[in-house]
Amino acid sequence: MKAIVLEAADKAVIYKEVDKPTLAPGEALVQIKAAALNRRDYWITIGKYAGIKYPTILGSDGAGIVAEVGSDTDKHLIGQEVIINPGDGWGDDPNFQSDNFKILGLPDDGTLAEYVKVQAKYLHAKPPHLTWEQAAALPLAGVTVYRALFTKGKLQKGQKVLVTGVGGGTGTTALQFAHAAGCPVFVTSGSGEKIERAKKLGAAAGVNYKAQDWAEQLQLLRRI
Repeated sequence: MKAIVLEAADKAVIYKEVDKPTLAPGEALVQIKAAALNRRDYWITIGKYAGIKYPTILGSDGAGIVAEVGSDTDKHLIGQEVIINPGDGWGDDPNFQSDNFKILGLPDDGTLAEYVKVQAKYLHAKPPHLTWEQAAALPLAGVTVYRALFTKGKLQKGQKVLVTGVGGGTGTTALQFAHAAGCPVFVTSGSGEKIERAKKLGAAAGVNYKAQDWAEQLQLLRRI
């Protein structure tokens, strides 16, 4: 199969032929239909991420179709359209990760390939209203934001939320999740265009953080 492989420190990634993964019981092989890049992938490519190994297939996020399974009990998954949860081994405490927690794309080979091997329990049905690209972009940012807002932040309907740097993937997801939860969302960005786009996604108001009085502007807006 073809994959995007990081072969050494400070080297460009290479699109090359690699072996197709083999499955153990409990695992599934997903044919990737779309994958998404994260800032994590960038830090790995420049050697500034913990536990880097070479070679490695990058990519934490992805969505696709289940092609094979390693256990008869998972045969019902074959042919299903799925989103991959890239986290593995969080542990029993919802407040913090265990020492065994890892994310797909390092140390295990990731989604920037024709196929990726994952544990079947981390596959979730792709919502039919999402495109492949939308589904692929959801998991890592989505889980991060959900934990920040609801698991750790205990966000309740009606509470005001500030999203700083709304132009990024995590910021945009935070805006959408908080808005969907019935919360007034205020945003900051260095781009007027991004602020206007955020308003179309549900932001109550936004300010440009390049302005010296941006905090004062925000205080005035939140009282409206």
